Amino acid sequence: MAKNRLYKKSGPSQRQLKVGEVIRRTLSEILVRGEIHDAELNRISITISEVTTSPDLQIATVYVMPLGGTLYDETITALARNKGQMRSIVGRKAGLKYAPDLRFRIDETFDRIDSTRQLFEREEVRRDLDVATNPEPDTTSDID
Repeated sequence: MAKNRLYKKSGPSQRQLKVGEVIRRTLSEILVRGEIHDAELNRISITISEVTTSPDLQIATVYVMPLGGTLYDETITALARNKGQMRSIVGRKAGLKYAPDLRFRIDETFDRIDSTRQLFEREEVRRDLDVATNPEPDTTSDID
C-alpha cells in the first residue's frame, strides 16, 4: 500500500476513464430518449461532452453544453433537479455496483477555444509567432 503512494499517477486511471465514458453514453441516451419526465429538461437539447470520476468512483462530474450555447443556468438547474432519477437509471443501465453522485457543470472548453483563437489573431502575438518560427540568421560567426 505504501508503494502505491510513492508512485502517484498524474492522470485518471483506465477504470476511471472507462466508467466515465459509460456514464456519458448512458446519460446521453437517457436525455435523447426523454426518459426523464421533466418538461423543462426535455425542451433543452443538451450535449454531454465529458464525464470525469473521482478515484473512488463515488462522484461523477458531468460536463454539459446546451445546444446554441444559451440557457446555462436553466440547464444546470433542470439537471440538478432530476439528478436522483438520472443516478438511479445510470446505476441500473450502466451495470455499476454503486451509482456515483452526479454533479453537473457547464463545459467551458468551447469558450476557451474561442478566446485562444482571438489571442492568436492579435497583431503582437502574430508578430511574436513569426519571429519564433523564422529566426534571423546568426551574423556573429567565428569563421573568418
